[in-house]
Amino acid sequence: MADMKSNSAAAIIEAKDIVKHYGSVIALSGISMKVLQGEVLCLLGDNGAGKSTLIKTLSGVVKPSGGELLVEGKPVTFSSPRDALDAGIATVYQDLAMIPLMSVTRNFFMGREPRKGIPPFRYIDFKHCDAVTREEMHKIGIDVRDPNQAVGTLSGGERQCVAIARAVYFGAKVLILDEPTSALGVAQTSMVLKYINHVQQKGLGVIFITHNVRHAFAVGNRFTILNRGKTLGTYAKSEISIDELQNMMAGGKELQALSNELGGTI
Repeated sequence: MADMKSNSAAAIIEAKDIVKHYGSVIALSGISMKVLQGEVLCLLGDNGAGKSTLIKTLSGVVKPSGGELLVEGKPVTFSSPRDALDAGIATVYQDLAMIPLMSVTRNFFMGREPRKGIPPFRYIDFKHCDAVTREEMHKIGIDVRDPNQAVGTLSGGERQCVAIARAVYFGAKVLILDEPTSALGVAQTSMVLKYINHVQQKGLGVIFITHNVRHAFAVGNRFTILNRGKTLGTYAKSEISIDELQNMMAGGKELQALSNELGGTI
């Protein structure tokens, strides 16, 4: 299984034999993966494969029970999500962590608003914030005429793009995207996938977690398949087909056996 890029290139983030136990429950039992600059690595797996636990480990929410995590070739230990953010690892969760009734601008900056003035008379520079929000959204083809409109008035795809643009603007080197297209329609999914491709071309690494093989194949460069807390393998796009990915991820033998049992109705 060859990587699409030179093995001499240092990964932005790399997990080596990551293990996570919750008491007697083994959530991860030796997962290895890495993402290089300017590539989209898709993490594929059915429910219970270990995707959520791996996200939490990479983003500093939980500490692994074993294994090693490296950022740009150097071993790191994250004690909190802030540590991961400081290392350039930003996670966009499925629920987006946005407040629907707050403006697009307030959601874009979310506690990182620039301030003007002399203490204790400092104030948020909303004019600058609005201009930045409008410009960053315009770069990805979203026309936010009024940055003060509630973010809840945007479509699901537009809100996903706001969350991704926010992470990029604040200096992310690696984006971890947790099921970003799972609740979107076709047009909104297309919008998000195009933006993921745009982010990749800017040189960021993207870890795209999904169970939708077609969405993954549209933008992915490499694919790591997880199953029951283990890594089944990592494949370059040229090495594997959509059907092969689907079979490895969801258990092609089990589905075929069930299809035969039900008389080929699946």
